[in-house]
Amino acid sequence: MATKTIVIDHGSGFVKAGLAGCNIPQLVVPNIVNYMPCRENPGPSYARRRVSLGINFIHPDTFSYPIERGRVLNWEGVEHIWSFIMRKHREEHEDCPVLITESPLREASDRRKTLEIMFEFLDVPSLLLADQLEMSLYSSGHLTGVVVDSGYGLTRVKSFHLGYPLHSSCQTLEFAGQDLSTYLCKSLFKEDADLRNLFQMETVAKTQMNKCYVPLNLAKALDFFQSLPGGSDNDNTYQLPDGTTVELTPMQQLAPEMFFSPHVFDLPGPSISQLFLDSLKACDSALHPMLMSHVVACGGNTLYPGFSKRLYKELVTNDLLSSTDSSVWVGSNRNFSVWLGASVVAHLSSFKSQWMTREEYEEGLKI
Repeated sequence: MATKTIVIDHGSGFVKAGLAGCNIPQLVVPNIVNYMPCRENPGPSYARRRVSLGINFIHPDTFSYPIERGRVLNWEGVEHIWSFIMRKHREEHEDCPVLITESPLREASDRRKTLEIMFEFLDVPSLLLADQLEMSLYSSGHLTGVVVDSGYGLTRVKSFHLGYPLHSSCQTLEFAGQDLSTYLCKSLFKEDADLRNLFQMETVAKTQMNKCYVPLNLAKALDFFQSLPGGSDNDNTYQLPDGTTVELTPMQQLAPEMFFSPHVFDLPGPSISQLFLDSLKACDSALHPMLMSHVVACGGNTLYPGFSKRLYKELVTNDLLSSTDSSVWVGSNRNFSVWLGASVVAHLSSFKSQWMTREEYEEGLKI
């Protein structure tokens, strides 16, 4: 295996890429492509459209997400992003093997398309496709435990024992960060809400990063807000496009509570706590103590202040789980957990047999 390996974790919200062995990915780009209109192809539906990365501020309505909720919707966009990443890294490292992480929702046809792009179009020497949740577990330094991952498009729970996935335990909820963003956008801008408006997108992103948190107890948090005199928090404001300054409501600040109490927001659920419980019930009860002793919380939503403490509280106060000792592991770079685990795995000899070489791929085409 070559000294340098390119690791690509293509999520629904962001693409993380870099060389294995580094502490953080060197490239973090939005999972967004846009199609530039021109005289030859006036609309995005035409075959000769021009694709580029990110949002074009002159034509802000032409962007799209090639991967949504863990599913590839636009292979042209995916190929463009991967090509950009490979060009960046090949400036210094020409012939590197590549590790790409996979969503549990990927179909067999997606895997075949990935192999085709990597071997036939990008001409990589060897490739490893790795399960995203398994990589998150490895980033924590353990082989046994439960991974709770909540990112931009999906919230997932999966258990592992001695490095092997317990497939029956895999639970996936198509409710995640983008739904929280949608709630805040509609709540902040009401009838003027536009999920493709760049100003509104930026306002929502700033609100999420700087104002939102998960309370340890929702009722107590709401009581606290009600006890505050109006306008007492001068920093707790946002500005509408017309210049009007509005104070955030308690439920806007507590928006990440929807992961734990979806019914409060008139959402169907289940909660992340119920998702965890359903996952654990699918495992042999004899394994529960080992699995509960190492719960890995990862993904961008776990960065909200209070998330890990609330998750731990939900586990230890549940009647079915309270008799088992639990611990919730959170890394400082847990929004990069998948990439970090893959960075470790890239050079482990135990994964050597899982790599596919270009020769093996070409030989398979002949069969």
